[in-house]
Amino acid sequence: MDILKPFLLTLLFALSLALSAAETININTADQEMLMSIKGIGEKRAQAIIDYRKEHGPFKSIDELAEIKGLGQFFIDSNRESLVVEDPAH
Repeated sequence: MDILKPFLLTLLFALSLALSAAETININTADQEMLMSIKGIGEKRAQAIIDYRKEHGPFKSIDELAEIKGLGQFFIDSNRESLVVEDPAH
């Protein structure tokens, strides 16, 4: 059993990383709490994303996040794999 323990822990860790990497957030439908789960997004920036959606309509691309104060290209590039833009009607 002692031999299997490190192997099982490694396997569980790898599985949890794979599952978290597979999770994506639709920036057109995410609520404030979901937006705050994105690395670098706090309460104020999450609200700014929601306010931007209300004023300008759904995002057409992830790069449009750069229009929001405090969200630059570095933020976008760092989070690109976990963000999606899907039509909120679907």
